[in-house]
Amino acid sequence: MRDNGVVNVGPEPLTFDDVIRVARHGAPVQLTDDAVAAIAAARQRVNELAESPVPAYGISTGFGALATRHIDPALRAQLQRSLVRSHAAGSGPEVETEVVRALMLLRLSTLATGHTGIRPTTAKTLAALISAGITPVVHEYGSLGCSGDLAPLAHVALTLMGEGVVRDASGAVQPAAEALKQARIDPVELGAKEGLALINGTDGMLGMLILAIDDLTRLVRTADVSAAMSVEALLGTDRVFAPELQTLRPHPGQALSAANMTKVLRDSGIMASHRDPAACTRVQDAYSLRCAPQVAGAARDTIAHAATVAGRELASAIDNPAVLDDGRVESNGNFHGAPLAYVLDFLAVVAADLASMSERRTDRFLDVARNHGLPAFLADDPGVDSGHMIAQYTQAAIVSELKRLAVPASVDSIPSSAMQEDHVSMGWSAARKLRKSVDGLTRVLAIEVLTAARALDLRAPLEPAPATAAVVRALRETVPAPGPDRFLAPEIESAVRLVAEGGVVAAAETVTGPLG
Repeated sequence: MRDNGVVNVGPEPLTFDDVIRVARHGAPVQLTDDAVAAIAAARQRVNELAESPVPAYGISTGFGALATRHIDPALRAQLQRSLVRSHAAGSGPEVETEVVRALMLLRLSTLATGHTGIRPTTAKTLAALISAGITPVVHEYGSLGCSGDLAPLAHVALTLMGEGVVRDASGAVQPAAEALKQARIDPVELGAKEGLALINGTDGMLGMLILAIDDLTRLVRTADVSAAMSVEALLGTDRVFAPELQTLRPHPGQALSAANMTKVLRDSGIMASHRDPAACTRVQDAYSLRCAPQVAGAARDTIAHAATVAGRELASAIDNPAVLDDGRVESNGNFHGAPLAYVLDFLAVVAADLASMSERRTDRFLDVARNHGLPAFLADDPGVDSGHMIAQYTQAAIVSELKRLAVPASVDSIPSSAMQEDHVSMGWSAARKLRKSVDGLTRVLAIEVLTAARALDLRAPLEPAPATAAVVRALRETVPAPGPDRFLAPEIESAVRLVAEGGVVAAAETVTGPLG
């Protein structure tokens, strides 16, 4: 659905919500008057340096290892075109539209600070591309996460020049020149420094980090709900989630997760059925049940740290050289993606561990030695039917993949540009694998919800908690109640959609109110 509310882009930082609205919901953008004024002021200084006989990096010299060559004024327009064309060297699968739109917006935001020296016309053209829904085709491979996301951003800059390939607002692939013509957008003839200003940023890494934080914030709440469903259906106890126990270890995320689980399990008839110590001889639940708030809570705290880093990056102006407030144009290393790369890798660890614990809870449902009276594999007729046996295999395969994806990319620097760029962050690679991790976690949690819902139904006539019952009802709108074996893949995909769209949390919140 297209968001018709305009996002204003000025010298001040964008918010996470601004990025989500433009990237995921198609909101248009416009530069503020303050941004245009700041851009024009910085451009004046670049023009002065371009006319000076003294070489200035990126303005009157080559780039990277070729920075020692002074470029004749007659060749500088060609220099910018050559830079963009040569750096638009991506390869592999096409990157998702939401990622490219986030990247474009974040580059525009840096331009709007007035620290890059670009012309107002060029910045306005980038804003027009975003608003028209024209998305350059950017490829999976090409960025080392140092000197920014050079190749991905170069494909965007190429579109500004009227070259390359794009997707139009309808999603159709066509030449950039044709798409710009249809949108009545004039291509840009790049001036001094503009090619460099358009490609020297961490915008792809940052965009994917913000999108992942948005996803993981929803998924960690989903993990609280799915864990509560499993605790209930496996005849566990909620006493371990009591606030007086959580205060003994005062991590904020842990307290939130435990409070969520307590809310979700409130008034459970299933749990009431075995609260009497004389009727229940179990001393302690397994770690995957009892320690759910500790793991999901640590995940929350890690997401909060990543959000802090992303917030700082949103307040940054990443370019090299940068135009300072006093008019100096200085070389710097702010384009290095290490701050982003580290937290992108850290979040992949979080996704893998949340999924690992979820899979362990699912597995307990299927084993008659551990599921406390449920049929083997939750099958309708064990032996004839296999129930959710292979659904757990699917979870296990995904969890194993997530463990591989949790291996950090940021420790794997590889030198480039004739050893001028001799240490790189690999932050783009960390971001790309994190997107796969988020998808995998979504699927693992969906299978847990699917399995726990089946188990709750099989506990009848005992009544589940009102909140978990609401989740089961939401799932039952697309997935039938337990019965003989059916084609299971579509049911898993229905559960995946419910999780991905926030339906599991939304259903629980109809009873509990907002979850933390």
